[in-house]
Amino acid sequence: MRATILIVDDDRATTDNLGAVLGESGFHVIKAQDGVDAIARLDNEAVDVIVSDIKMGAVSGIDLLDHVIAHYADVPVILVTGFGTIESAVEAMRKGAFDYLPKPVNIDKLELLIEKAIKTQKLLNENVNLRRQLSEKYSFGNIIGRSRGIQQVFREIEQIARTNATVLIRGESGTGKELIAAALHYHSARSDNPFVKVNCVAFAEGLIESELFGHEKGAFTGAYKGRKGRMEMAHKGTLFLDEIGDLNLATQLKLLRVLQEREIERVGGNATIPVDIRLVAATNRNLEGNVSEGTFREELYYRIKVVTIEIPPLRERTEDIPLLVDHFIGTFNDDHGKSVRGVSQPALQRMVQYAWPGNVRELRNMVESLVVMAREPIITVDDLPPAILELRDEPLVNLKVGATIKDAEKQLILATLRMNNGNKARSARHLGIGKKTLYRKLKEYGMFENSNGANAPDELESTA
Repeated sequence: MRATILIVDDDRATTDNLGAVLGESGFHVIKAQDGVDAIARLDNEAVDVIVSDIKMGAVSGIDLLDHVIAHYADVPVILVTGFGTIESAVEAMRKGAFDYLPKPVNIDKLELLIEKAIKTQKLLNENVNLRRQLSEKYSFGNIIGRSRGIQQVFREIEQIARTNATVLIRGESGTGKELIAAALHYHSARSDNPFVKVNCVAFAEGLIESELFGHEKGAFTGAYKGRKGRMEMAHKGTLFLDEIGDLNLATQLKLLRVLQEREIERVGGNATIPVDIRLVAATNRNLEGNVSEGTFREELYYRIKVVTIEIPPLRERTEDIPLLVDHFIGTFNDDHGKSVRGVSQPALQRMVQYAWPGNVRELRNMVESLVVMAREPIITVDDLPPAILELRDEPLVNLKVGATIKDAEKQLILATLRMNNGNKARSARHLGIGKKTLYRKLKEYGMFENSNGANAPDELESTA
């Protein structure tokens, strides 16, 4: 099938001459006398490549390019420019034009450019189709991944979703615990009923009970009328408690009673209200440790971990990064009216090597920033943020058989500090522990002098 070329120029002799030559070379040619005519033809005919003059009437070649990028992003545009519009052509390349040629047009070069544009677009389309197929194959709702760890999560969701079992989702911040909870709900028999989310960290200690259980009029200062709590709102549906480990002990006891009795009492009220909810909880805490410390009720812990789903951090599923990057680029192209086509291989390699302490959330936010700020259709290494550009080869930890756990931990902490130039906040994120825990271990092992001289808690807390 012959490729269709749209030639746009307000000089009829130019369109006739180019059309005749390209027609003899085997292309199907359609012609437009200005930008307005070109837009009308695009709306009615399938076009493979556009060859347009820059300087025309009310709608210039640059205006036409903007329209094509917005509405026909898969159609490459080759601009023809006179001496006085070279700068405009270069700027058009930054916007997304495929290439440009100076006047008078060299026909051989034009034909080579057209052939190159067709081949490039064909390859891009094949890549898009492949990415779409991969995304469909390696996705579960809005969760994407082909790694063994995330595929195991998919299998667990399929097995668990249609039951009423209480589920505990465990994973670091930013791994997508809310997405897992949503997938459990929308693949369950409760999917037509509410999916109610509560972030247990988002409410002050005195307000969380009212948020969960509701309150009666006059229950406390400012309670001018009664209101339903999130548990009532989730009746017949799913209640998702994010960061459940942050609930205070009194609220934990009330939650335990709800799970046992299937009824609630509003704050300030005596009447019992039956509730039918499926509870899905999530945490990035070590709940077993919290139970030992007495900050989390043991009986509630066993109530909520009927089934546990462990989400691997992004650094343990690096093969998913290219899929996620492509998915996010497509999402943010649509959101922000951009036409970024992809990421260069060197830039993608840097992303794969990075530790991603903020996990998928950090990757998502970075890709959105890159798409918004992109001036070229391909994101390169130069576009990446400093945290990734400063990535160095990670030092190895050499351990002899027979080394103690204490020795191994000391070496790992020191190697991580060296990798991060002594930055303790970043080192703590890479180690998967809190800053205070790192500070305590440094003190315990007498390692302050080996960690760039850090020697005070306030220094640790203020390190960005």
